[in-house]
Amino acid sequence: MRVCYALLLCCTMLFCNAQATSKIADKTKNYKKMEGFFTFWWDATNGKIWLQVDKFDKEFLYVNSLPAGLGSNDIGLDRGQIGGERIVYFNKVGKKVLLVQPNYAYRATSSDANEKKAVRESFAQSILASFAVDEDEGDKVLVDATSFFLRDAHGVADRIKSMRQGTYVFNESRSAIYLQNTKNFPLNSEFEATITFTGGSDAGRFVTTVTPSAEAITVRMHHSFVQLPDSNFTPRRYDIRSGYFGISYFDYSSPFTDPIEQLFIARHRLQKKDPTAAKSEPVKPIIYYLDNGTPEPIRSALMDGAKWWNQAYEAAGYINAFQVRVLPDSADPMDIRYNMVNWVHRSTRGWSYGASITDPRTGEIIKGQVTLGSLRVRQDYLIFTGLLSPYETGKPVPETMKLAALKRLRQLAAHEIGHTLGLQHNYASSFNNRASVMDYPHPNITLNAKGDIDFSQVYTNEIGEWDKRAITYGYADFAPGTNVDDALRKILEENTKNGLLFIADADARAAGGLHPYAHLWDNGKDATEELKNVLAVRKKALENFSEKAIKDNTPMTRLEDALVPVYNYHRYQIEAVTKLIGGMNYSYSVRGDQLQQQPEPLANTIQKKALTDAVACLSPDILTLPESILKLLPPRPPLYYNVGELFAKRTGLSFDALAAAEALADYELAFLFNIERANRLVQMKGRFNTIGFDDVVNTITEAAFKTDGLQGLKKQVQLQTQQQVVTWLLALSINDNANYLVKSICHKKLQEIKADCLAKAKTNLDLKAYYGYIAERITNPKDIIIPPAKEIAPGAPIGCDWEAY
Repeated sequence: MRVCYALLLCCTMLFCNAQATSKIADKTKNYKKMEGFFTFWWDATNGKIWLQVDKFDKEFLYVNSLPAGLGSNDIGLDRGQIGGERIVYFNKVGKKVLLVQPNYAYRATSSDANEKKAVRESFAQSILASFAVDEDEGDKVLVDATSFFLRDAHGVADRIKSMRQGTYVFNESRSAIYLQNTKNFPLNSEFEATITFTGGSDAGRFVTTVTPSAEAITVRMHHSFVQLPDSNFTPRRYDIRSGYFGISYFDYSSPFTDPIEQLFIARHRLQKKDPTAAKSEPVKPIIYYLDNGTPEPIRSALMDGAKWWNQAYEAAGYINAFQVRVLPDSADPMDIRYNMVNWVHRSTRGWSYGASITDPRTGEIIKGQVTLGSLRVRQDYLIFTGLLSPYETGKPVPETMKLAALKRLRQLAAHEIGHTLGLQHNYASSFNNRASVMDYPHPNITLNAKGDIDFSQVYTNEIGEWDKRAITYGYADFAPGTNVDDALRKILEENTKNGLLFIADADARAAGGLHPYAHLWDNGKDATEELKNVLAVRKKALENFSEKAIKDNTPMTRLEDALVPVYNYHRYQIEAVTKLIGGMNYSYSVRGDQLQQQPEPLANTIQKKALTDAVACLSPDILTLPESILKLLPPRPPLYYNVGELFAKRTGLSFDALAAAEALADYELAFLFNIERANRLVQMKGRFNTIGFDDVVNTITEAAFKTDGLQGLKKQVQLQTQQQVVTWLLALSINDNANYLVKSICHKKLQEIKADCLAKAKTNLDLKAYYGYIAERITNPKDIIIPPAKEIAPGAPIGCDWEAY
């Protein structure tokens, strides 16, 4: 009994002695302890974070983000914005702890340690931070990590400076740890700080409009230390036909007979409970959380649109694998454990986008982060009210505009979440009967049999057929024994067989793109036929446009706000039509797939029709606003000067009908005279005997220089368009990126115009000075200084954009 008592006493003394000699425990005894992935303490007296580092040379994920942003769409520092994800590890060297980022862009995936070492030492690493050891217990140390969190980790000052909006510097004395969102969990440690920047003597308008005092900008920055996923995730090979984003790296252990660059798609981890079943519940569902600050009825619309994705996962063989919930009040939206759909406010409308935090090793998506700009829905509603002029005095406002705007929100939520599931844009959706929410959808509005504007098919209300097939490719969990590569290849070949196209961003852009079926903000299989429909809707809307486009007791000047999107309503369909000129049909082909479309120029009949229809949009009948509308537009009153997305002006406060026409004409001429298209047209005419750039120039100038029968404002608009055409010809004739044949075509046409104008100056005395001015510009283009063309009022986003990457 005495022996037992003595042993117990000895153990107790040893334990007490161990406790007494714990340097970290003694140092932190008066601090608030937060246990978790990395245990840390909060020193309230000094406002410090003391971090215990006990995982040396063990990799984890570090992510910084911006939970409270600037509020300027133009600068782009939004609430909820994710910074880059980085794999890092702590390395102890003497009294110093280094935060090291290894270089995962270059690897050796073999099991040979020396081979891995050779690659590792061939490329630079990055040491992101250094910490002085305060207390050292061998296998764990205590460091003051406060300065790591109190810094411009998100590059806010550099971003503001790069946008020429002011010179700011980090102000440590006005920055502090934001304790409310500094938390700890078993698999992730979350830190947040209030960060202030001072300066701003040269602050720009984008800053001054969103800060209470431009001398100080205060935001919040968040830092996440996260345990990396386990090794049970199976990367899936990237295929150019699949429609996915992905990761890539160079594997120096691959046989020299194989590609060194390895590509894998980005996707969430998803597995069936029963891989042998045709349909099975998942082991763990993908859950997205909607910002609990989203108001109704927007909240319900976003929830509905987000839930569409479960249709795609059902098609891929899952039951209830994709779920959407409202974020609990107790949760932190920046916590990496939550896939988020954020409702973000800005001073002006802008893009929505979907971003992801991805494991750089495998492509596994760890967190999806969607940012939806709250002003987008107001712009949609404005477009619809401008089209309908619905405000009848004494009558209730029809629900048409509201319902259409909510339909657009459903599609928008689905689109941006699609990006966070790994999917790229698919701009061929409209050609495939709106087969994907990953397209940019223009409102599908028509005229009904009575000639009235019809909203019945304005947007889709479900996931598309392409989306289902894409999710099947990325997420299908195949039964044991299946040859996965063969199964995936079969999915892609079936897509082609069934006519489902995938065409991404660059091919769809009107400037350099040339694919006939992939456009932004278009509808229908035939771009030129849809242009007729869009112009018919525009014409009807302008005929009906009146003071009923605004509510009672609203300043009449606000009619201009509603007129802008109506007047420019056809802008995107023009882009689609101009892409057919010099267009070529093709698909993303791989060797062995015999179903893919080989590159083939569009038929000459298609290109000629597109050219004719596009040039017709330069007609003064389309460019000139009717007098019935112009007389409704008073000058902007106090508090409304330059407020809103308005037409450019050169006439002071009064409305400038010529500037509006100039901006719209220049918008189209920029596509018709695009340098890449011009260079391409010259070569295509030589190779295929299709229309060439000379045909384009002749068609444009022939239409622009017709003034027969024109009077008043329409004649002025036509004369202005002539000058704009000359400007574009002059610009191409001296542009270094234009090939010599393009320059010679422009030079020839300019000399023809000059000779014609000199002849007209002799016979048309009323326009003698005008024609002489054109001739002088052509003779001495560098000596004539004219103001640049007015820019068209903002249009995009009426949907979403590369924001979405």
